[in-house]
Amino acid sequence: MTAPAGPRDLSRLLRPRSVAVVGGGWGRNVVRELARAGFAGEIWPVHPSAAEIEGLPAFRRPEDLPAPPDAAYVAVNREAAVGAVGALAAMGAGGAVCFASGFAEAEAESAGSVDLQDRLVAAAGTMPLVGPNCYGLLNYLDRVALWPDAHGGRPVGRGVAIVTQSSNIAINLTMQRRALPVAYVVTAGNQAQTGLAEIAAALAQDARVTALGLHVEGVGDPAALHALARAARARGLPVVVLKSGATEAAQAAALSHTASLAGSAAGARALFRRLGFGQAETLEGFLEALKLLHVAGPPARAGLALLSCSGGEAGLAADAAAARGLRLPPLDAGQQAALRRALGPRVALANPLDYHTYIWGDAGAMADVVAGMDSPALGLVGLLLDLPRADRCDPSAWDCALEAAEAAAPRLSCPLAVISTLPEGLPEPVAERLAARGIAPLMGLGAALEGIAVAQAAVPRRGEVPAPAATRGPAPGRLMDEAAAKSALAAFGLPVPEGQRVETAAEAGAAAARLGVPVAVKRLGLAHKSEAGAVALGLEGAARAEAAARAMGAGPYLIEAMVPGAVAELLVGVTRDPAHGLLLTLGAGGVLAELVEDTATLLLPAPQDEIAAALDGLRAARLLSGWRGRPAADRAAIVGAVAAVARFAEAHAARLDEVEVNPLLCLPDRAVAADALIRIA
Repeated sequence: MTAPAGPRDLSRLLRPRSVAVVGGGWGRNVVRELARAGFAGEIWPVHPSAAEIEGLPAFRRPEDLPAPPDAAYVAVNREAAVGAVGALAAMGAGGAVCFASGFAEAEAESAGSVDLQDRLVAAAGTMPLVGPNCYGLLNYLDRVALWPDAHGGRPVGRGVAIVTQSSNIAINLTMQRRALPVAYVVTAGNQAQTGLAEIAAALAQDARVTALGLHVEGVGDPAALHALARAARARGLPVVVLKSGATEAAQAAALSHTASLAGSAAGARALFRRLGFGQAETLEGFLEALKLLHVAGPPARAGLALLSCSGGEAGLAADAAAARGLRLPPLDAGQQAALRRALGPRVALANPLDYHTYIWGDAGAMADVVAGMDSPALGLVGLLLDLPRADRCDPSAWDCALEAAEAAAPRLSCPLAVISTLPEGLPEPVAERLAARGIAPLMGLGAALEGIAVAQAAVPRRGEVPAPAATRGPAPGRLMDEAAAKSALAAFGLPVPEGQRVETAAEAGAAAARLGVPVAVKRLGLAHKSEAGAVALGLEGAARAEAAARAMGAGPYLIEAMVPGAVAELLVGVTRDPAHGLLLTLGAGGVLAELVEDTATLLLPAPQDEIAAALDGLRAARLLSGWRGRPAADRAAIVGAVAAVARFAEAHAARLDEVEVNPLLCLPDRAVAADALIRIA
């Protein structure tokens, strides 16, 4: 089959004016859901024996339809689906949803299932095909329900679009009661022809879509995600991703620490970060991020201010914000002056702010407090507020807080969110009232703060995003010994210690004598020399070096000058991830690298500003800045050393399995690779 020259045109399928529904049973449900949604176009049931379906006359075959349908829902068994899809494609249909299962996803249980999927794709040709093994799509903007089951959405004028590989998760997301207007829900299923990213890119073309949400089980096509990023960037459309399947990659045979630290989950995070997608960890955070982005767009700055009438609530919020990496800047002079005027002398001023209940009931004064939190450093102000149960209490005493929020929002230079500590503390009608006034209603403290952090990351990247470095196939490479690895890396600018490769223990002693300083003696050819007793450090004189070499067994050996005075040790590694490309991992180094697990992962190619930012994000960065009176490391030299490793990896991308420098010794005036490993074809 010849692929289309460019992206498929999904517009007829997503926004049809005529729909053919092939099959009874589940197909009958689709006809019913189209009618229930208020679909205004033509609905043409297709069934070989039924005269009518849901009161509409049925056609025996797709070929009997009065015109090529814009969209078709194919709800027949997998063998019959191939013929139906082929007939629809031949007559010029705008696209089809294939409901049936038993294709490639059933390979382990059903012989020929992969071949059947290939036949289905061939039958579709250039006609867009969603699925198989999926529920279909819901377009709440145009009242389209190509859907065979219950769903909880309702018509909207604008809203977020959600694409998922899971039909059940799609149903659950339509049932949310979080005041999130959903414009589209599309299930991608097997993605036999049309992938999740391609669907999302088509949805990005609809000006009524305010944000995109992707539930991703596996990144099958990074190039398609790059195309989606370009489409989203063209519109300034934020994208939020929920990635499942974040288990550790099988790395039992890996030679390096890096391979055990950087798996496919780390690769996905690096890819999404590079593309400017915010990544959520929970469904709740996913929805809250989309809601914030729908109401207010991506926060312009990272600063967050929180206020509550409860000290305990403020403390919980501070802890939860810190756990999610959110920045709560201290109050500036302007904030302090405005808050002191509104609250008087009895309230301690801080961020988060406990404004007490002295002014409760005075909506004007409460609005002054909320507005008084405004600052040029902020991207969002959050007012913590839980309403009582209306079925057991009178919530009218809380109206003052809602009125204060609505009065303060126009006075702020950044968006306002009302945040309930529990999801049930913000009823959906109240949340909808706030959203209609441009105030983001965020439900549940943990989910709300996760959503804020995700929204801060969901900023479409400016300029062209570099594609991942190409990587070779799965055939294993060979291990270069440390001497050869260091020589290869030094050619790309990585500083290495002065040293010499020798064959015998006697030559090891002679090399140590020539160097004239304390030396390290290493037996070559082993990946983890410390565990094998194949390294000895700080040896002075020829006799000690020779004796150490003899104790390690037959050579060859590497004799190197010791490098004293390291402020810290880092790990720098590159691994090949077949799903994402070459991954650069930075982290705390030495023999405890895997235990400490202080790492950051980037996709290659990575510019030096990305490397520097990743370095600053490590916990070990505090050591590099000078810890408890110790000197600071040469940060520019560290970034340059990491960049040298990256250059080597990019130059050998077609052959490289992995490269690791561990440790990279970080000194006040330089950075030196104390050990290196390369596996390459």
